[in-house]
Amino acid sequence: MIIGGFALLAQAPPAPPSSANQGGTGPVGGGGAPIGSGVVLLIVMAAGYGGKKVLDARKRLAE
Repeated sequence: MIIGGFALLAQAPPAPPSSANQGGTGPVGGGGAPIGSGVVLLIVMAAGYGGKKVLDARKRLAE
């Protein structure tokens, strides 16, 4: 973990707009990163794991 802390460095912030007339900032970081399907996958896997734990507990209780 100590070595990883030195190797994992963040990116520098983006440069400010070149002209005061342009105003505003660039797009929000991450842009169009698709995280929706990953969240659904995580929830489905957690529900499956929880269901298996419940079934195993019921089976153990029946014995």
